Amino acid sequence: MSDSNEKTLPPLLAPAEHSSPEAALMQVRNEKRLRLLAANENPYPVSAPQITGRMSSVALKVQYEGLKTGEESTEKYNFCGRIVTRRDMGKATFAHLQDVDGQLQIYVKKELLGETIYQSFAHNLDIGDIIGVHGLIFRTKTGEITLKVETYSLLSKSLRPLPEKWHGLKDVETRARLRELDLISNPESRHIFKMRSKIIQSLRRSLSLDGYAEVETPMMQSVPGGAVARPFETYHNALGQKFYLRVAPELYLKRCLVGGMDKVFELGRVFRNEGIDTTHNPEFTILEAYESYGNMETMMALTEKLIRDCAHATEFKSEFINFDPPFKRISIAQLFRQYVGEEESRMVLDQNWEALAQKTGHAGQSNLTYKVFDYLFAEKIEPNLLHPTFVTEFPVDFSPLAKSSAGSANLTERFELYIQSKEIANAYSELNDPVEQKIRLEKYRNSRVSSTAQEEKEGMGYDESFIQSLEYGMPPAGGLGVGVDRLVMLLTGAQSIRDVLLFPTLRS
Repeated sequence: MSDSNEKTLPPLLAPAEHSSPEAALMQVRNEKRLRLLAANENPYPVSAPQITGRMSSVALKVQYEGLKTGEESTEKYNFCGRIVTRRDMGKATFAHLQDVDGQLQIYVKKELLGETIYQSFAHNLDIGDIIGVHGLIFRTKTGEITLKVETYSLLSKSLRPLPEKWHGLKDVETRARLRELDLISNPESRHIFKMRSKIIQSLRRSLSLDGYAEVETPMMQSVPGGAVARPFETYHNALGQKFYLRVAPELYLKRCLVGGMDKVFELGRVFRNEGIDTTHNPEFTILEAYESYGNMETMMALTEKLIRDCAHATEFKSEFINFDPPFKRISIAQLFRQYVGEEESRMVLDQNWEALAQKTGHAGQSNLTYKVFDYLFAEKIEPNLLHPTFVTEFPVDFSPLAKSSAGSANLTERFELYIQSKEIANAYSELNDPVEQKIRLEKYRNSRVSSTAQEEKEGMGYDESFIQSLEYGMPPAGGLGVGVDRLVMLLTGAQSIRDVLLFPTLRS
């Protein structure tokens, strides 16, 4: 900032009577903005000299870790950040600026800046303002690495004050609804989203190095398919047609295999019009990958590699979870035999859902009799799946897109990966018989006709264009779906999906 525009600035106006504390503070801050404008100082400049070549707080602290008390650097540095603390002492000010990595203390002295510039800093800047600074690095008597400011620029004037007790903002609802304040106040939240970015980068990098091509498929689909889920509906005015937000990209990705693309993946949002809890959000991120001439075994190896790579990328450490392959494998029948009962296990193998519901006291809970499997699995089995475990041999009744196991009409070549009692991934040998696939999808659709209204609206509609695509011939293939949000939860220790989504779905 320059000393050349000395002016007598107007005093701040008194806050209006009966205004709220926040409104009063905003009025004062806006008056400061007007004072800056009157002094020909733009509170929101296009650029500033301190932006170019700026260093991060961590980089500066690491570089000058060995600096002795009172010793200064020989070079001068630029640094930018938000003012989060300040301590004015008449002719000098100590403050902390926060960037994405952490905080750096700055020392602002009237002797270095001059009277006018220092007074503007002291009286026109507030907690929350974003500034750029330039100067030498030194270590204070208290041992803190600090930047001695020789020049500074206001980069963005904060008109709305940070809320009271914004340091360590803890209220879960407020953190999810006002994520920007959560990110400002909670280093652990910033860390989670840095780790999320690393996880997504790792997934893309690993698949790309393995020869997979990233593709993009429609988010608006005329028939919801690829997963059993209730879709969101929308309407295209120009076409005069109802569409559904996709519940999965699976069917389109398989059509890529029909077209001769050997390995494809998509990483993006899907939408399911269902309940919200600690592991479910109506829109979430999924990774789906498909490999021609692959199968369930191929996808197991790929899943182990992807998760291990993500763990390395985030420097994940745990005394209880080991991601070294091979992961444990166990069949559905074995799990039911171990945690539910021998008789119940035989009923699952026979797909005798009505008898299973009667035996376990779940009769009448759903018109879809095989929902009893979900109830029992969630209640009796999931809590025991703590270490990475591939659960295999799922019944065909709720695996309409998976290939049947050799020698069994009731079981499929499918697995779900569970870690810490949460489903992380789902994969199978893809059904590529168009006749069998048509029968399966029609059977699934017909089961909805006689069910409840809500269950009728669940996804996995009959997509004629997908069946026609299979009739051209799709190679044998393996397909994998990974719940990216749950993977982030696992690798960051987050307890709720809200904590790993920047802007989760919330009631108005």
